[in-house]
Amino acid sequence: MGHIMLNDTGIEDAVSRNVIPAAVGVNAPPKLSQSPRIQELARRSRELAISGKRRLGSEDMPLGDHACWIHIGPFPELDQMPSKVNGYEPTGESWGRDYAFLVDHFPIDIHPDERIVGEIHWEMHMVRQYVWPAEAQEVGKMAHALGASGVSTGHTCPDLAIGLSQGWGGILERIKRSRAKYIRLDNQPKASYLHGLQMICESVIRFIQHHAEKARELAQGETDPWQKETYERVAECCAHIATGAPRTYYEGVQWIHFAVMMDRVVGHGNGYGRLDLYLIDLYRKSKAVGELSDEEAREYLSEMFLKLRGHFFSMGGRDAKLKDATNEVSFVVLEAYDLIGDYNNLGVMWHPDIDPEFYDYACDVLARHGESIPVLVNYDLMYEAQLRSGIPEEDAWKVAYSGCQWFCIPGKEFCDQDVNSINLLAPMQRAIAAAIEQDIGDFECFYALFEEELTRTARALREWKNTQYDLLDRLWPEMFTSMNSHGPIERGIDMVGARGVDYQYTSVNILGIPNVADAFHAIRQLVFEEGRYTLTDVKAATQANWQDNEPMRQRFLNQDKFGNDLDDVDALLVRITDSLAEILGSMVNQRGQEFRASLFHFQGHLNPSAVGATPDGRLADEYLAHGINPQVGRNNTGLLATANSIAKIDQRKFQGGTMQVELQPRFFDGKDDVWTYVRNFSETFFRKGGIQINLNIMDLETLRDAMDHPEIPEYQNIIVRVTGYASRFICLSRDYQQEFVTRINYEGF
Repeated sequence: MGHIMLNDTGIEDAVSRNVIPAAVGVNAPPKLSQSPRIQELARRSRELAISGKRRLGSEDMPLGDHACWIHIGPFPELDQMPSKVNGYEPTGESWGRDYAFLVDHFPIDIHPDERIVGEIHWEMHMVRQYVWPAEAQEVGKMAHALGASGVSTGHTCPDLAIGLSQGWGGILERIKRSRAKYIRLDNQPKASYLHGLQMICESVIRFIQHHAEKARELAQGETDPWQKETYERVAECCAHIATGAPRTYYEGVQWIHFAVMMDRVVGHGNGYGRLDLYLIDLYRKSKAVGELSDEEAREYLSEMFLKLRGHFFSMGGRDAKLKDATNEVSFVVLEAYDLIGDYNNLGVMWHPDIDPEFYDYACDVLARHGESIPVLVNYDLMYEAQLRSGIPEEDAWKVAYSGCQWFCIPGKEFCDQDVNSINLLAPMQRAIAAAIEQDIGDFECFYALFEEELTRTARALREWKNTQYDLLDRLWPEMFTSMNSHGPIERGIDMVGARGVDYQYTSVNILGIPNVADAFHAIRQLVFEEGRYTLTDVKAATQANWQDNEPMRQRFLNQDKFGNDLDDVDALLVRITDSLAEILGSMVNQRGQEFRASLFHFQGHLNPSAVGATPDGRLADEYLAHGINPQVGRNNTGLLATANSIAKIDQRKFQGGTMQVELQPRFFDGKDDVWTYVRNFSETFFRKGGIQINLNIMDLETLRDAMDHPEIPEYQNIIVRVTGYASRFICLSRDYQQEFVTRINYEGF
């Protein structure tokens, strides 16, 4: 096939290059050699990131360089936005009119050396009002006071196979037919929504056509034969895929690039499904007629990754017959990343029957680059989690790793992941206060109070989310995503509206699970079993940030902690997660579908002052535990013990839960075939019940130096897995950098 393979003697490629494996460390070089063209495109991408033109967040708190858009200043036609000229209306039609106006005023950027073209410079949240009504905000404030929060914006996954098979012209015809039907049936709200959808689809077609026109114009003035032919090829590709379904692999990659980019105009964190399944038929067709080389197949995807930045695609998994779905494109996707050594948020979905050569290569790429790319996830657990929620087998097999730690059924599920959360410390603190008031003297009674308070928080979240769902399809519909989803066009309902798509579970991130488990274990031991302290003592000491109580803090700190493979404390964490699954799973949203806990939190652990000190011995200025990873510094018996602790959770009950691993390069000193350690560790973890591994291999001293000297060239392409996403280290805020270098960095098993 011409792909990189691993065998018993190491790594070799199909063209028989002698390549010596690089040492594991920061920014390890790729196995494949970059052409001058790819070198130039990668250089431009790095410069855009380092300059801040792709930086997300504020100047004071940049979240990294994983923006799809490129900053060129405020939108110059802002005052002419239809919602500003004609008045704002919370409707899909008004939303679609604004989207079309924005896209119609995008500059058309085609740079030398590019074969995959297209850039965006603004997103909808920059130009259109997104404010909840006052009465809704009051509900949100009450929920927040109880430890619940969340505002729905995307974080779902379209099915790009729809557009790849129908083209934008086919989608537009379906929209027109459905709109005509609802006009005939005198259903004005559905017809109005579809009119908005039609305006969006037509603007996308125009945008792609403008790229064809610009490429032809550039070709006419070009004297270099290669560049002229490249412009002409871009023009032909864009002219066709503006309305038609892609005919070749090249057109398929360009179509996906436009689709993801135009989806990002909405401004959210969607996943985009199984890239290898999307492209395999076009790949095989192009290879069969001899129009696609191995180098071209890699480079087209590499270009797309350099442009789209940190957006989630997955590979592997199983097919409709539950057989291994790995194919030739699975290898090509990994090669495309391996070639550039930059990043995109790729995920490999492991299962016991996965092609061993493919999984070996995935582990080798991960080990050499050390950037937690690809993320390794357990397909079978995701599949069973979907079945457990009631998704039928004919859809459950389609599950895809879609972002950070979450997964869903592309084009059929809206779950607004990563934007809803429960701060588990809040019900814990209320339970302590209630137990003091009621003079509780038994741990089981105390735990029952905690479950009561957790239920209060969960119900507050339900009320807040239902308030949002009442308004969401008018306030901030996911109209572009809906065009590549199953149901919205024919039903005349946005995917975020009731019955817009078949599955509309509400996913909920959880903050502070290990902190609560460690705190409860210490309270059980020191308060209820030994009687050394009272809950009143605990409350007073933590509220004072343990001031004048250091001996007491040391006792609470030195109790057994989660992450050391100790059954008592690990069982308590499992009990807490089971309580979360039961309480949230017993509630349904207004669509009649359940709430599902996700054992992860995007960034709440970085704001410890909002929580204060906790009974696990943690001081108020210490970062909280990240997801289900142990509190930093508390797991002191090695990587395998931590993995065993995490694997005790029944992940079928949850919407993901990542094991975050940072390894020092010296971890592998003297070891050959480093990738085999990654493979053996990950497969063992998955077989024991783990669902996801984010694995960074980073030299801490290098990172600390990069914090103070970001101008040093070799530091400017250091990529790290921050939480659920990857980013260039020097583009993160100081707080994020500091948190990263304080994590547990293992030097041995």
